[in-house]
Amino acid sequence: MQIKYYQSCFKESLTPVYDAVEAEQLFLIALEEIEGKTRIDLVMNPTMQTDKVAVWESVLEELKQEKPIQYIFGQAYFYGLIFKVNEFTLIPRAETEELVEWIINSVNPSKPVRILDIGTGSGCIGITLANELPLARVTLMDVSDKALEVAKQNAVSNGVAVETVLQDVLQLENLKSQYDIIVSNPPYVRNLEKVEIKKNVLDYEPHLALFVEDNDPLIFYRKIAHLANNNLQTGGMLFYEINQYLGEETKTLFESLDFTAVELRKDMVGNDRMIKAIKR
Repeated sequence: MQIKYYQSCFKESLTPVYDAVEAEQLFLIALEEIEGKTRIDLVMNPTMQTDKVAVWESVLEELKQEKPIQYIFGQAYFYGLIFKVNEFTLIPRAETEELVEWIINSVNPSKPVRILDIGTGSGCIGITLANELPLARVTLMDVSDKALEVAKQNAVSNGVAVETVLQDVLQLENLKSQYDIIVSNPPYVRNLEKVEIKKNVLDYEPHLALFVEDNDPLIFYRKIAHLANNNLQTGGMLFYEINQYLGEETKTLFESLDFTAVELRKDMVGNDRMIKAIKR
């Protein structure tokens, strides 16, 4: 079977769900994952054949069901690294790369720092920081043992040493160590916002890592801030990814606590998406 046949199939079969550009991007990802080939390879050899028909058919069928392609192939790219992902971990997103970039640019790379990543999931934030900041000592925390196991595997595959802690942060009174940076991308989507969530997220990504109750959407931010009061060094930094609709409310929360220089930033598409605060 010619591979270009599947290029046409992706466009025809997936455009009810994805636009033509997205369908082509999904095809190119599948081309690389299944055949180890790129768009250039296909242009240079347009009659390229495949003997992996069953694999192509299976991938196409799963995509029709709106299963994220990262879950189909079990991996996602983040900040130049490859991370294993599955149904117990969120898929790393581009706006989270912006948060990581902000942290990296806020740190003196010649100084050792202790970093805690709360709600680590796949470990993409903490592991990337460990990779980019060789003097950092990074701890990954999550309430899900299955997510934490994925994070451990990702640390090994990306060649970084991290500590891991299985813990529900909402049940903590104090952290065991002092940190220079605490970062978290906690659950922040309110149940009332489910109507805005795409099917491929709602049906496949872990709700434990996504949603909070409508009556207390800042519960994780408030809890982690209180922990930081005791366990973040003076002058230490707190970073969060946030709900785009609650930017000012989240900023006000930190300004009312023991933090200074609270800064709210937008993501690449102009939504309030991340906050930095410094411990007094």
